[in-house]
Amino acid sequence: MYFTRHFTAGLALTALLLLGASATAQVLRSPIQYFRPYDKRGVNVFETPKTDTVEYKGFAVRVGASFTQSYQGLRHENDPTVTVGSATRNKLLDIYGGFNLANANLNLDAQLADGIRVNVVGYMSSKHHNEFWVKGGYIQFDKLPLKGAFFDDLMKNLTIKLGHYDVNYGDAHYRRSDGAQALYNPFGENYLMDAFATEIGAEFIYQRSGFLAVAQVTEGTIRGGVNGGLPSQRQPSFIGKVGYDKQLNEATRVRVTASVYTTGSSPSNTLYSGDRTGSHYFYVMDPALNFSASGNFTSGRINPGFSKYLTAWQINPFVKFHGLEFFGVYEMANGAANPSATTLETNARTWSQFAGDLIYRFGASEKVFVGVRYNRVQGTLPATRFNTSATAVPNYVDATPRVDVSVDRVAFGAGWFLTPAILLKGEYVSQQYTDYPVNNVLRAGKFSGLLVEAVIAF
Repeated sequence: MYFTRHFTAGLALTALLLLGASATAQVLRSPIQYFRPYDKRGVNVFETPKTDTVEYKGFAVRVGASFTQSYQGLRHENDPTVTVGSATRNKLLDIYGGFNLANANLNLDAQLADGIRVNVVGYMSSKHHNEFWVKGGYIQFDKLPLKGAFFDDLMKNLTIKLGHYDVNYGDAHYRRSDGAQALYNPFGENYLMDAFATEIGAEFIYQRSGFLAVAQVTEGTIRGGVNGGLPSQRQPSFIGKVGYDKQLNEATRVRVTASVYTTGSSPSNTLYSGDRTGSHYFYVMDPALNFSASGNFTSGRINPGFSKYLTAWQINPFVKFHGLEFFGVYEMANGAANPSATTLETNARTWSQFAGDLIYRFGASEKVFVGVRYNRVQGTLPATRFNTSATAVPNYVDATPRVDVSVDRVAFGAGWFLTPAILLKGEYVSQQYTDYPVNNVLRAGKFSGLLVEAVIAF
């Protein structure tokens, strides 16, 4: 499996390079309207703007890709003592410095008609999945193929998206690393509570004179389905966002948004666990027992476990003055997990998140940057059951009541855009876990060290 995974990824990357070498410049550079570039031009772009800067010249296809190779030098530790079962159950996996698995994305965009485009992204190589995995695809309308002044006036400020794509909850998902597409993120990893999922739905974005409003309804899970739970358990998710985003003058830009995500019932909601590529921290705080890279794809992240129902809201300020920029996250989430053999969930729990990024980008072209991030989450773990059996037959006992915990991360980062499509960046990170119970692998946990990444995106 190890050889097959790397050999397959190698074939895919080789095929893409051959395609790029043999394709005409017109295909690779075909203009796409209302488009967020994958390279440096896409940094600090949120919803695609309504400004039509590309002349429509007919059907066009754009082939692109993203690649990320990282070197990791992290060290972790915890208190492996447990009160039930084997004394080594929570021993951490031994890790050392080295190169992580290279990530690769395939980016396909097509201009179908004036103001109408399609996007499809595929994960060719990632930590979470061994096989080529399609992230999703959508069609975006910034114009309608309908004649008349009414439709022209309507679409001057309105964007419509239909398909399987990122839920537009909060602004942090516009700055995260998405598999190999790590060029937008000034740091090595995403926020502790990584609100990201692809769901099937429809989105309406209204933008006018700096004012922004978003309404979105989705199927509520990462994949569609006509089975799995009673129909009453599969309810839609509703997402809303309002905000203001304005370039006040040549030097100053201000953006502030408030978002909400809510679903009344779900067989398996994945708002905080929907990443099908995985964390860019490999194996940190992962147990040695029954370990697998794909099974522990959220290394270093915190999933509050709201798979049954949840309501979350997030406030995001963004201010940029000359080369100095600040981006913030304040988030509250309330929900519960679906009951299982290992989880006891009777009432809703609450988690909160606070984060702040302070970045300075040097020079008129802002090719070099330095920054610092502070990120903290705190919340309540569900009551759990503990398997005391060493055999294939579980023997669960009630072991841990609800308990409040917290996690803190500080990261110092720096980066250099060698070209608009090539970024070299690194960070030093320190993360600490507080108040986790004795039978949890994160008890007295902490890790720190260096992560360096080379990113190509076009």
